[in-house]
Amino acid sequence: MSQKPNIILMFIDDLGVGDLSCYNKDSRIHTACLDRLASQGIRFNDAHATSALCTPSRYSLLTGRYNWRSRLKRLVFFKSEDNLIEEGRMTLASMLKDQGYQTACIGKWHLGMQWVHKGLRLGFYSVDYSKPYKMGPNEFGFDYFFGLQASLSQAPYVFLENDHATAVPDMRSGVTPEHIFSTSDNQTWRPGPMVSGFDIREVIPTCQKKVLEQIDRFTEKEEPFFLYYPTPAVHVPLLPTAEFEGKSGIGPYGDFVLQLDAMVGEIMDKLEEKGIADNTVFLFSCDHGCAKDVDFPKLAEMGHHPSYIYRGCKGDIWEGGTRIPYIVKYPGVIPEGITSDQMVSLVDVLATFAECFHVDLPDDAGEDSISHYSLWKGEDKQVREDIVMSSYDGSLSLREGPWKLALCPDSGSARTLNRRQLRALPRFQLYNLEDDIGETKNLYGEHPEIADRLREKMIRYIEDGRSTPGAKQENYGGKNCWNEISWWIHGRKARVETIFNYLVLLRNK
Repeated sequence: MSQKPNIILMFIDDLGVGDLSCYNKDSRIHTACLDRLASQGIRFNDAHATSALCTPSRYSLLTGRYNWRSRLKRLVFFKSEDNLIEEGRMTLASMLKDQGYQTACIGKWHLGMQWVHKGLRLGFYSVDYSKPYKMGPNEFGFDYFFGLQASLSQAPYVFLENDHATAVPDMRSGVTPEHIFSTSDNQTWRPGPMVSGFDIREVIPTCQKKVLEQIDRFTEKEEPFFLYYPTPAVHVPLLPTAEFEGKSGIGPYGDFVLQLDAMVGEIMDKLEEKGIADNTVFLFSCDHGCAKDVDFPKLAEMGHHPSYIYRGCKGDIWEGGTRIPYIVKYPGVIPEGITSDQMVSLVDVLATFAECFHVDLPDDAGEDSISHYSLWKGEDKQVREDIVMSSYDGSLSLREGPWKLALCPDSGSARTLNRRQLRALPRFQLYNLEDDIGETKNLYGEHPEIADRLREKMIRYIEDGRSTPGAKQENYGGKNCWNEISWWIHGRKARVETIFNYLVLLRNK
């Protein structure tokens, strides 16, 4: 096409690949609009997030860089005075802006920003919400931003617009602390500052309305647009609107997914209404697998499995933690109704659009991003040799072809095993996904040569600061300064040195 296409990237929170009926014929949720989107483009069956958690996955999507190269080595970003994306780093938005795109982000940011604090820094309780913040979406390529600091269940409960809060929180809201991590009540949210009248149930519809209005504003100008839509759905609290309550027949999670599906349909209809559907790339994906707090056992009783045939869920090193739906519609480039079994990662989106627009990425951008534009065009050749993924506690795994090496003895998520049980397990896990997609048989003891080769490759990727060709780059904190890669260290002296370096890093943060 001679005219650059518009781009909508709809990024979902905590959605399971087994929830979509176009991926799972036995899904109890009929996602008609997503099925329609898949029928008009390409559906990837072996797509992965780089992490099983929200913040790190979003970092990789926007930067084309593995999340564990950043300062965030584990968990998600809770800070109210810092930003995760490094100042000056190229993002998908800044690259497209340089290509003449109008850009906007509407929804959940969760990559940190620098708030002004009053007195002692006590998290979001000491923030001066009357003052603008720095290092938010506007500094990373977005002309316009509207949405939330983080998830639906995390404070502050106030909408943000560009560089400021739209109101000053004047009350506190949330569940009592002892219930914060409960999985039995998935309609609660954590305590924190809130604006009077802020209705958590209305957050999703408000963001959806903003998206539709933003498309109207975009089309008033001749320049193409990039709309990044990281909706807070379907993260807990599970509070679908009245229109969808009870509609799925399997509880609030199913209802919430149906609401999400309808949102996709509304965007597709809006593009048709504006006459731009044939010149718009619509990319749909999510940040990782479904969260266990949607009550997996109860859903299973009703015959629904959000993780589909994969082991684990959000936070886990296993496939259920990082295997995701990934659907792209691009009329005139992507043939309708095709599927791909080639292995791809969300870290590749930057390089894919770079190839699409003939942009050469500099050495300090997209260090782990590999274009799969050829797959969009219907080719069926391997584009990615391997993928690195991380878990809740920062454990790493490396997938190469059918082989997957997990560099931890357990799920890499919240610890459910005691030290004695952990010591009884092999140190690492090795699976052949071609024969064992459920990751039930650990072959680490049977194929040490494969495990060693993959481990050495992982070490090389860490030391080089990249996994693509180009000049070596630095990871945040250097090479030996985070305890999540203690498996790399050989010998007591090196181990002591690493611990010392890690303590120095913490002191300097």
